[in-house]
Amino acid sequence: MLFNSFHFILFFIIVTTMYYVIPYKIRWLLLLIASYYFYICWRPKQILFILLIILSTFTNYIFSLAMYREKKHKKRKKYLYITLFINFSLLFLFKYAVFFNETLMHLISNIIEWYYRDLGEEQALLKAQLFLSNYPAKEFDIILPMGISFYTFQATSYSIDVYRKEIKPVRHYGIFSLFISFFPQLVAGPIERSRNLLPQFYEKHTFKIENVLLGLKWMLWGFFKKIVIADRVSTAVNTIYNTPTNYHGFYFIFATILFAFQIYCDFSGYSDIALGSAKVLGFRLMHNFEKPYLSKSIKEIWRRWHVSLSTWFMDYIYIPLGGNRKGKFRKYFNLFLTFFVSGIWHGANWTFALWGAMHGIYLVIGGLTEKIRKRIKRILHLDGSIVERFFCIIITFFLFSLSLIMFRANTITDAFYIFHHLLDDFQQWTSAQYFYEMITSMGINLVELMIVVLSIFFLMFLEIATGKEYVIDGVEKRNTVVRMIFYIFLSTWILCTGVFYNSGEFIYFQF
Repeated sequence: MLFNSFHFILFFIIVTTMYYVIPYKIRWLLLLIASYYFYICWRPKQILFILLIILSTFTNYIFSLAMYREKKHKKRKKYLYITLFINFSLLFLFKYAVFFNETLMHLISNIIEWYYRDLGEEQALLKAQLFLSNYPAKEFDIILPMGISFYTFQATSYSIDVYRKEIKPVRHYGIFSLFISFFPQLVAGPIERSRNLLPQFYEKHTFKIENVLLGLKWMLWGFFKKIVIADRVSTAVNTIYNTPTNYHGFYFIFATILFAFQIYCDFSGYSDIALGSAKVLGFRLMHNFEKPYLSKSIKEIWRRWHVSLSTWFMDYIYIPLGGNRKGKFRKYFNLFLTFFVSGIWHGANWTFALWGAMHGIYLVIGGLTEKIRKRIKRILHLDGSIVERFFCIIITFFLFSLSLIMFRANTITDAFYIFHHLLDDFQQWTSAQYFYEMITSMGINLVELMIVVLSIFFLMFLEIATGKEYVIDGVEKRNTVVRMIFYIFLSTWILCTGVFYNSGEFIYFQF
């Protein structure tokens, strides 16, 4: 079930109404049934995928209780290893097995071709093709269950926290099942920590009109990002990135900038809708995005982008590897490795691995040059100035967008082609005719482009104007007239310019 569908709106109204009407003691059951139904509606024909969530729930529940009761450290560690093995075996099987199989198949094929190179190029190629035609698992394929990375990581963090004795395990199996499968954040996060979300399932949430209204406002803001910006931009981005050899030069730059806003509005839009729908029910989810495109460095952008995942990797990979406690070399190695793994988490494709590696390199170089950059800023009297902030934001956005070429490209070959032809036709970039031809060949017209540009400017204006506060929180502090004008305008803009006829899935569903 998609947030941006009539089905969800009807589902949400029914669930919310029933939630506040039925007795408090059985509300968890309603939410659990609703969450499982929400997930099953993704692909009703693959209803058995719900068994994966149930298996993950049961595994982490049982072994977390065993870890808590066991006093011997070795046995507690053994239970943790069993839990981690089951969690990540399921994740590997459904998310990475096909990728691993294809990589192995082509690797062996290349080795065979190299081994028989003395027989001549044609014979070596025939040997490799013969191997590929007889490869026993060449047709192996498996459907990727929606949200498996998210609920696996949420369950894993719970088990690790129990092992570390940071929390006590939940004894109520139904409540724990709801923690793993809570529908607002089930398929694309935020990856909630047990310390924040679990206690809320024991709270008695009474109907409060202020919670309902605030939640609906956050949902409205999320819908604006998703169906006005992200879904409209996707047409142009897909046109360029799905057939990159047909384009060159500024086409790639423009499509990449559009994709930067597409992925931000798509994912943060989902997070806002998730936060808002949970708020309507009385629950508090974490903010997953904190105006990342106003960051002054790559280090800062990762404190603001997909916060729940960034902190997860920090707490459960970077710090356990040693963090910054074992010298500079180990610190930067741990940092690079953490982001490389983060890239692999995003998808079973070498493009994601290299995207993660790029950010690891960004952060290593940023750390090594930090003192020099600060010294230059002081010498030029730019430290803390508006000029310095502006240029840092632009450079950060440029570097982040550059990495998105690797993230969005379908293959490494496509990514390298785009990088290679990024500056083609540089001399034509000032030509109005060149820009007109570019826009009209990207699947959108001038009116649609104007809607996109105005919407992005509106988004960024609000993020800047509300300062350190989240957008809706900042708007809520304005007077009644300003708030009313804002929400009427936002609703009208969504209804008039939103993409309702071809609204797609959220990008992060595939992860």
